Amino acid sequence: MERDKKIEQPEEDLFVRYSDEINKAYGRAVREALLMHKRAGNPVAVEVDGKLVILLPDEIPVD
Repeated sequence: MERDKKIEQPEEDLFVRYSDEINKAYGRAVREALLMHKRAGNPVAVEVDGKLVILLPDEIPVD
């Protein structure tokens, strides 16, 4: 077994390469979580202008 063998790095970082798909999946996950909270009648904590704000279920924006 060889020691200190160099591992070749891909030319492009995978997070950069798939950033569009990652961002779309992240957006869908956040939307689904907000919908679940709204349907269950649970508030959510969000950051607005650097301050913590608690949104009641009827205030949760779901687009």
